[in-house]
Amino acid sequence: MKEALEKYWGKKINEDELLATYKSVLEQGVKDQMEAGIQVIGVGDHTLYDHVLDWAERFGLTSKRVKEAGLTGLDAYFTQARGRDGIPALDMTKYFDSNYHNMVPEVPADAKVQLTSEVKRFTSMLSWASAVVEGSSSSVAAVVLGPVTLAKLCKVEAPLTFDGLLSSLVGCYVSLLGEVKKACGGKVCEVQFHEPWLVKTDAKTASTRAAYEKAYAAIAEAAAAHGFTVNVAVHFDSVDAEVYEYLVKLPVQRITLDFCRGTGMLETVEKAGFPQDKQLGAGVVDGRNIWKNKQDALAMVQRLLAVVDAERVVVSPSCSLQYVPYDVRFETNMPETLKEKVAFAVQKLAVVVDVAKEAKATKETAGAVKIEDNVSAAPMSEEVKKMLSRGEDFSTRRAKQIKVPAFPTTTIGSFPQTAELRKIRLAFKQKKVSEEEYNKVIDEEIERVIKAQADIGLDVFVHGEPERSDMVEHFGVKLEGMAFTQHGWVQSYGSRYVRPPIIYDTIKRKEAMTVREFKVAQKAAGDVPVKGMLTGPVTILNWSFCRTDVSRASQALEVAAAIREEVKDLEDAGCRVIQVDEAALRERMPLKTEDAPKYMDWAVKAFRYSTAVAKPSTQIVTHMCYSSFEDIVKFIDEMDADVLTIENSRSGNEMLSVLADYGYSKDVGPGVYDIHSPVIPTQEQLVQQVDRLKASGLDLARIWVNPDCGLKTRKWDEVVPSLTNMVAAAKAMREMITPA
Repeated sequence: MKEALEKYWGKKINEDELLATYKSVLEQGVKDQMEAGIQVIGVGDHTLYDHVLDWAERFGLTSKRVKEAGLTGLDAYFTQARGRDGIPALDMTKYFDSNYHNMVPEVPADAKVQLTSEVKRFTSMLSWASAVVEGSSSSVAAVVLGPVTLAKLCKVEAPLTFDGLLSSLVGCYVSLLGEVKKACGGKVCEVQFHEPWLVKTDAKTASTRAAYEKAYAAIAEAAAAHGFTVNVAVHFDSVDAEVYEYLVKLPVQRITLDFCRGTGMLETVEKAGFPQDKQLGAGVVDGRNIWKNKQDALAMVQRLLAVVDAERVVVSPSCSLQYVPYDVRFETNMPETLKEKVAFAVQKLAVVVDVAKEAKATKETAGAVKIEDNVSAAPMSEEVKKMLSRGEDFSTRRAKQIKVPAFPTTTIGSFPQTAELRKIRLAFKQKKVSEEEYNKVIDEEIERVIKAQADIGLDVFVHGEPERSDMVEHFGVKLEGMAFTQHGWVQSYGSRYVRPPIIYDTIKRKEAMTVREFKVAQKAAGDVPVKGMLTGPVTILNWSFCRTDVSRASQALEVAAAIREEVKDLEDAGCRVIQVDEAALRERMPLKTEDAPKYMDWAVKAFRYSTAVAKPSTQIVTHMCYSSFEDIVKFIDEMDADVLTIENSRSGNEMLSVLADYGYSKDVGPGVYDIHSPVIPTQEQLVQQVDRLKASGLDLARIWVNPDCGLKTRKWDEVVPSLTNMVAAAKAMREMITPA
């Protein structure tokens, strides 16, 4: 899909060719499930870009600016995802606690919430899948993003309310069931409604309970009329006891729960029991990690069988398998000792089938089971606790750090990754070129990037990261205890895929990881400061498949110790600005409000442990990707970075207002243009964007001007004019406003 999407955007293939690839990828996934012996195959979350955007489009939840532009079909769809000249893209955020990014639908107050022609793509998927399974023992279940979760994920323009939107959406879902019946007849046996919102603390409120009860009363009635089984699937965490109490009373035939994340789900079922008139979907095979958890999955099912009759227990993954790579059989370089412990998506299917067979074939009662989130962390040593402080507070440090003009300009790290760079990296990896030849090409690219920044007039440079294919992989290959895949791609958003490393042992730094390239860049830059570019410990952990036998907090400190050594080496090499990215700080933060402080405590300490070794005169920068900061701004402040850069251009400066309301007093670099879009912002647009920062309430003397994120996915002919306009806008603002 990645290749097809990028060819379509580049006008190298047409819509029919794109959709042909879309269909073939779906059909292959159905075949793999059928061949594994999966009896009920979920179909419907396959997407061209984002499944949340898919459902918004199917129900007419199109942004006002796209409607006013008169766009339809894929033009409207991809404009909402990526933007185009004069039409900014939708905001993007993390999908619950995963590394997947979803679009945030914008619902105008006057939106006509109704089924659109985009529903046909959904019913076509079901028809294609039904044709694949015809004649086999497998059947097809329609996978649908549930109405409450969808409504909760939307930005709703007043006076339209959540309740008003949900009421209209429920009518759409009722109509959708009729469309599925019309298109597929009796070929679809079940409709699976994904409702991860049920794991949130908000699900305990009376209003959310009422929303679920009202929505599923209407849906259940319509489903019964069409002969569908309704399955409410909850994933990413356990549901609270109060939520479980009303969840199991919903008028549906199956409830699927995640027994691999959070704490206490198994115990809740054992204590409260399970209704006799429903099936229990047992999400016991971990869909978020790559380890074979067969024995733990088996033990969980055996305990559930003491509560629920065997014929009413349906074994499944804990969530969609989109969060793990596709097939470990492609990994020809993975050591066999590691490979035999690993299960990617195709192998997870086999685990599901095996667990279902074996659990029901034995009468043994299992005892304790190991769940990743239940592993206790070892107490932090007194020695480490003493290493968490910079020694001086920010107001004292700032005067000792680099001198820059008002509205200083910089970038976030990476510059365009050209075909030539990818080619030389691959050749070096395959040992087809020497280290000397490889370094020569990399150094020439660094010098090119430095010259480009000098010509543009940026105030603080970066080296451009030409040696890095990925911000985690680059560090992981230089750390002991981490392994990498050849084909372990996982979608982050749209056509953006990443290859998460596998943490399998104690993490230690083997050698300096970034110092050589920094020295090349700083020599080329002369007196202009060049940032040392590091990935933070929490992000490395959260963007990896981590161990389940050691707590995540302990693993974070191991990574932090390695980054700490690198910070010291960069500083010793003359680096005056060191950026330690925590793009994934919020990922894996518990979805329940009461559990978040424990996670943030060890996450903040890991960051501080990695950076507190820096002298007060060294500026420490951190960067965070699209996320909601309202409930974690206190912890961001406690990280004690000198500069915080954030993706901001799509959110209307909402996060800046949050920082201002909190009283955040350190420097802030809000992204002023969207690097996920090919649109080149004009100088006038950027001046307006920077000028709007005044309304945020932040001290303008502490504002940096930078893009939203790194530029690796963009082209040089997009980057140069965009940055040129950004610098011109900053200079214009210096003349218009003199910060206090």
